[in-house]
Amino acid sequence: MRPIPDSMKVLYFARTSEEPFVEIITDKPDKRRQSLCSSTDSEYEDLLPVLTDNSQILQQQHLEQLMNHIPARTQGYPWKLLYSTAEHGTSLNTLYRHMADIDRPVLMVIKDMDNQVFGAFSSDAFKVSCYCYGTGETFLYSFSPEFQKFHWSGENSYFVRGFLDSLQMGGGGGYFGLWLDSDLYHGSSYSCNTFYNQPLSLHHDFTVQDLEVWTFI
Repeated sequence: MRPIPDSMKVLYFARTSEEPFVEIITDKPDKRRQSLCSSTDSEYEDLLPVLTDNSQILQQQHLEQLMNHIPARTQGYPWKLLYSTAEHGTSLNTLYRHMADIDRPVLMVIKDMDNQVFGAFSSDAFKVSCYCYGTGETFLYSFSPEFQKFHWSGENSYFVRGFLDSLQMGGGGGYFGLWLDSDLYHGSSYSCNTFYNQPLSLHHDFTVQDLEVWTFI
């Protein structure tokens, strides 16, 4: 029998003196998923998304919840920061510009002056449009204080609409689920027919402390 390389592990021999069935072992990491937790810290290893950039908002508890609620086609991929008010300034036009060539879903994360964290997952990158866009994958969420996800209700398709002076998500009933002004400084959140959501922040009207938009690569 030929010598067995170190990269192979013998599973069993079919018959004496015959070539064994082997398992090839590699040390290449999974490019799609990587854990931030050591297996020694828990009985099982929670696979958290890898952030390619630093976040001013996201903590481990946020990642644990969000990774389990974003659509399956985005799970397991590293998260790339597309826009941050801390890095790029407070401008909706700048946000649009940073997403001009993006054709993937995006995740908006907001932290308001009450230190509440909430936001939205959009099936499409944010852009200026004369019509509403997006699909039923789009949802709103809030950590105020416990995590809540507000799915598409099926009532209407007012998922996202971008203007030069505002960004709107969800509608119907006279209110927006999430609304932001052109400076990404003032916003509001009301219950709307698109998501049947509760207000995402503690108050209907809020002031943005930090805002980030991430995509999945």
